[in-house]
Amino acid sequence: MEKPLHRIEIATLKALSETPKSIEEISRLAGLKVDAVRKAVELLREKGLALVKRRVERFYELGPEGEKALSMGLPERRLLETLESLGGKSPLSALFEKAPLAPEERNPALGKAKFKGWISVKREGATPVVLLIKKPEAYPEEELLRLLSKGVKEKDLPRELLPYLEELKKRPNYLKILEEEREEVSITKLGKEMLRKLPEIRKEISQLTPDLLVTGKWREYSFSRYDILAPVERVYPGKPHPYTAFLEEVREKLLALGFEEADGPVVEFAFFNCDALFMPQDHPAREIHDIYYVKNPQRGDLSAYSEIVERVKEEHEKGSFSGSKGWKYRFSVEEASKLVLRSQGTSISARLLARGIKPPVKYFAIARCYRPDVVDREHLVEFNQVEGIVAEENLNFRHLLGILDMFAREIAGAERVKFLPAYFPFTEPSVELMAYREGVGWMEFGGAGIFRPEVTRPLGVDVPVLAWGLGIDRLFMLRYGIDDIRYVFSSDLQWIREARVV
Repeated sequence: MEKPLHRIEIATLKALSETPKSIEEISRLAGLKVDAVRKAVELLREKGLALVKRRVERFYELGPEGEKALSMGLPERRLLETLESLGGKSPLSALFEKAPLAPEERNPALGKAKFKGWISVKREGATPVVLLIKKPEAYPEEELLRLLSKGVKEKDLPRELLPYLEELKKRPNYLKILEEEREEVSITKLGKEMLRKLPEIRKEISQLTPDLLVTGKWREYSFSRYDILAPVERVYPGKPHPYTAFLEEVREKLLALGFEEADGPVVEFAFFNCDALFMPQDHPAREIHDIYYVKNPQRGDLSAYSEIVERVKEEHEKGSFSGSKGWKYRFSVEEASKLVLRSQGTSISARLLARGIKPPVKYFAIARCYRPDVVDREHLVEFNQVEGIVAEENLNFRHLLGILDMFAREIAGAERVKFLPAYFPFTEPSVELMAYREGVGWMEFGGAGIFRPEVTRPLGVDVPVLAWGLGIDRLFMLRYGIDDIRYVFSSDLQWIREARVV
């Protein structure tokens, strides 16, 4: 059974004709809002009652040179008027000096006037001289600029001006060409047949009121019909960016597991970023290619940490607290006081240990980090890490692997997990976490390990400390099936709108 037409569809159909009309014209003729007409046209098109064509309409805005020509006249007009004021004859250098022309306008204006036959250029001895032959009666290009400045579209321009439009397009910075796609709607043969069968439109109501019932006026109205299958505009509810929501979910899970959240400065001392983690001051990772150094100010004041700095200095030079041999070089406090952009979240753990902890403790931080790198599908110069430590008596490497497995499976939705041996200056043993998910493949997430005594003992900690620093951006990629890290920070509205909320 054919569905009856809604009153808005009927009103729209009656406003149509074989001559294509814009949505705005139909809106005016039918006495309906533009949005209502758009919806009605789409329904009529689906039923074969209306035909919709899209065409591109071109219009122009004046560029900076076009605006200048509109207010001061074309360069060739200014050249001719100056030449006339000089008696119709002038040396070229004097003409250029007197004419109100920018240096880049002089030669094009001269060439245009010569091409049009308005002037001639002759030599008198070694001096080029310009002679006025005739003045043009009008400058159609200026009339064209005036019309375009008022928003007149190309299709509405006088035909005699169209050749000059092509000429203006060739002049740099005179015109900006803009295009607008427009819909035009016309009635079909089937639509005409339907129109002959339609009854007069009665006013419709969507609900009964006491007044309509008491007065009996309800008999004068038709009741609105509702088509629950009719297409409607999709509504996208407000929601956080998927990555922001993921970070909050990770934070809530770790808090629920009894972890406390920590934080630290983005502009950090090289001491906490490297030295306190037993990274030697001549380590390759401390080159400018792996760390961003702050240019101004270059150094900070470490005096508030002087006792800790001295203990770390002794550990680097002699291994005084851990019983190791240290790195056997002369530790530089000046180097340690340099300011860097935090290159790893582990600097927050170093600050926590230096501040003093009372085991058992569990801390985590979601830290923004910075490293000079080549930006590609797997690397950014700015990224996030989820960093954490667990400190307690009798912890061992199996406890650490259990925590990492939980991260991969519970947070990233990994289907398989594997661990690879790794080296870091501040942990021993060390491990790298790899996880797999169908559709994404294997992905590396970062490193972990047990802090070496050379790290913990100078900072006053004598119990095992499990530590990890994972790329939370990559955890998110595995969870959402993204294979390019640049897309994590995308402003693609369609992807953001369609990303699931939970």
